[in-house]
Amino acid sequence: MEKNGYFIHESSFIDDDVIIGEGSKIWHFCHIQKGAVIGRDCSLGQNVNIGCNVKIGNGVRIQNNVSVYEGVELEDNVFCGPSCVFTNVLTPRAHFPVHGVYTGTLVKEGASLGANCTIVCGHTIGKCAMIAAGAVVTSDVKDYALMAGVPARHIGWVCECGRKLGDDLKCSCGRTYRTDGDTLEKI
Repeated sequence: MEKNGYFIHESSFIDDDVIIGEGSKIWHFCHIQKGAVIGRDCSLGQNVNIGCNVKIGNGVRIQNNVSVYEGVELEDNVFCGPSCVFTNVLTPRAHFPVHGVYTGTLVKEGASLGANCTIVCGHTIGKCAMIAAGAVVTSDVKDYALMAGVPARHIGWVCECGRKLGDDLKCSCGRTYRTDGDTLEKI
């Protein structure tokens, strides 16, 4: 159903006090909880849950079966692959609930999270970083870093366009980078 410049599938449920940007599409069986803000031109696949007070930037793509819990923020143009996992409590116990005290996670602009990866809360995923499918992120991730494994390790660098960079740090798309060995920057 088209509403206020965005689309919501009839099987989805949107709580009160939610903001959804123009051009966004929310597909089958989604739940958007109170206080959530979803930017313009976003796409939420089937069975996506957006927790209370979550902020999602513009142009974000969230594939099927992803829950973005309270305490997680996704900046513009983030990609969340199918069934990727976020956490928001470091030491959960059913009989000692945290009652709204969550450990935050920030996913910066243009980052991509592969299918079935897990992002342990309390970390920042850098701008245009790429997390491999199935990786488990347990520490901060640098801008443009390519991370893979369990726990995720830095195995290379990626271009803003998503291609893996070679040793010369020049991408076939025309972008060029430089590194000090620890960080990467576009030139």
